Amino acid sequence: MAANSGDTSVASRYAVALFELADESKQLDVVADDLRTIDLAVASNGDLQRLVHSPVVSRADASAVMAAILDKTKANDLTRNFIGLVTANRRLFALRSIITEYLAELASRRGEVTAEVSSAIKLTKKQADELARSLERAVGAKVSVSAKVDPGLIGGLVVKVGSMMVDSSLRTNLEKMKLAMKGAA
Repeated sequence: MAANSGDTSVASRYAVALFELADESKQLDVVADDLRTIDLAVASNGDLQRLVHSPVVSRADASAVMAAILDKTKANDLTRNFIGLVTANRRLFALRSIITEYLAELASRRGEVTAEVSSAIKLTKKQADELARSLERAVGAKVSVSAKVDPGLIGGLVVKVGSMMVDSSLRTNLEKMKLAMKGAA
């Protein structure tokens, strides 16, 4: 989900604060795993997406829902406290942007590059690992794969690494073929 500039500045401040706390307490990876799980939960649930963006949901209701999610995901105390603060400050609208900023900062500090990969079906762990190794050879840096499913691709992959994009999706190839056939007619 794209963030507007207001979301981005809020997200940056919160992400940096969380990163510093996690770094201080040697919990960078634990917090990152918690955040990935929470992001996936929000991304895959329309009701949660509405909750985080709704200004009419009370703090108490939002806190109860987020606490239930954190319980279910067995999030650590630092993550719980942080999400509690975000909720109390009515900043849930920026939660996914905060998560993105945190993970980007973690990758940057480790010299990693994040590859955003869209596929028609969920990649297996083995496929994601093989893709990461191939991308590492291509870009010459450690690559972490951020995968999402887009059934509209029909098949194949769309891979974005920095400003580089490779689109080998069946949808795009069909579109190219359609344009070529129109040009030949």
